[in-house]
Amino acid sequence: MEYNELRSRHSVFYYHDFTLTESNAEFRVDFDFEIEGLSHFNPQMIIPKPAGEETYSNLRTVREAAFSLGMVELISYWKLTCAPRVVIECGMLDEAQIRWWKKLYFNGLGEFFYKNHIETTEAEMMEIVPVGEVITGRPDSRRCSGNLIPCGGGKDSFVSMDLLKDSFAENHAFIINHVMSAVHSAMAAGYRGDKLIIVERTLDPRMLEFNKLGYLNGHTPFSALCAFASVLTAVIYGKQYICLSNEASANEPTIHNSRINHQYSKTFEFELDFKHYMDTWITPEVHYFSLLRPLSELQIAGIFSTLKDYHSVFRSCNVGSKEERWCGHCAKCLFVCIMMSAFLEDGDIRNIFHADMLNDESMSDLFHQLTGMSDDKPFECVGTREEVNLAIAVSIARHKKKGQALPKLYRMYEESSYYPYYRDKRIDWDAWNSENLVPEEYAALIHARMKERKQNED
Repeated sequence: MEYNELRSRHSVFYYHDFTLTESNAEFRVDFDFEIEGLSHFNPQMIIPKPAGEETYSNLRTVREAAFSLGMVELISYWKLTCAPRVVIECGMLDEAQIRWWKKLYFNGLGEFFYKNHIETTEAEMMEIVPVGEVITGRPDSRRCSGNLIPCGGGKDSFVSMDLLKDSFAENHAFIINHVMSAVHSAMAAGYRGDKLIIVERTLDPRMLEFNKLGYLNGHTPFSALCAFASVLTAVIYGKQYICLSNEASANEPTIHNSRINHQYSKTFEFELDFKHYMDTWITPEVHYFSLLRPLSELQIAGIFSTLKDYHSVFRSCNVGSKEERWCGHCAKCLFVCIMMSAFLEDGDIRNIFHADMLNDESMSDLFHQLTGMSDDKPFECVGTREEVNLAIAVSIARHKKKGQALPKLYRMYEESSYYPYYRDKRIDWDAWNSENLVPEEYAALIHARMKERKQNED
């Protein structure tokens, strides 16, 4: 359906309420959204509670975190019609908060706007009108400690879990919904039973029905939703640190010469903004940061290449996630394959992916997008063009050193204008991205691991 027509027909979106319900076993948040003239929507989030009989729903920090979770959840329903007016009835936002949310919505929906051919600005996209009361509740006097580690099942979260293994007793793994590839990955790292927190997010089926009818649909900033869900969980569990596994390369735009980034809510810009939101409006006691932000995808892949016990378990293919497999045909599969090819033998690569992607000429278009031979990157969570080219150059050099035949895609690359520029480049194990929020004691863990990896390379 057409953007302006939908905005005219359904001009108001309501965030009516969030309701907190808890038993000894679980904490539930039910949201009430409405698109005027279309439908109500009632998604929910269920968090298993720590052992004990403590009540959390009357804590101000918990209520503020739950309200904020609704502010990011609502965008999945708002995008059906892109109503120009968003009325917030269950909480109050000051002007700075309104600007914060509009920035997240606009940048987090960059791919959605681009693919739906919608031209708008941050100012014109929507008007946020808060008419509710300030969130209140009793103060939280607990001292926070330990780590909450979001786990997606890919190589990055395995590296984070391995870096933090010495503090295992105070760690919890965190997953949204029973994505079995993520569940089995966390379990492979030792997170079982009450060490594994699986939060259930339920979408309102009415939204999916409207999608089928032709209402607007597309990518939303899911990592931002994960951020607020992890904060609500961390506050309930009294966790001090939320340790993400986003790397420096998430900052690179997907569309050349633009701000459109499939991974916007994984960027350092969002991480900084999120810290400000936490410190100002929820609590400064919980620290949200990416443990791997100082590192490149190649450095992370280099560490993961040594964690061989996990090579048969890790998965990060969105296409095959429900079946716990690599599809072997998408941009994410090819990207991870290229990264690992810098460190592993061709046979090991085929055993991991159960596909021979580097000899599959049907992957050429995706290969061109990942390397930069085509201007725009795939709309996927993949690394920078620089990292991809460097991984290929390192893999080619290793093949030649061992007298091994090059895969077809790498033979093609060797004939390109890119190869002479990258041919003699190698991985800088001492590289450190200073744009990070990693606490000093955790930075020391990373430095020690990188020193060890460099020595093994030498």
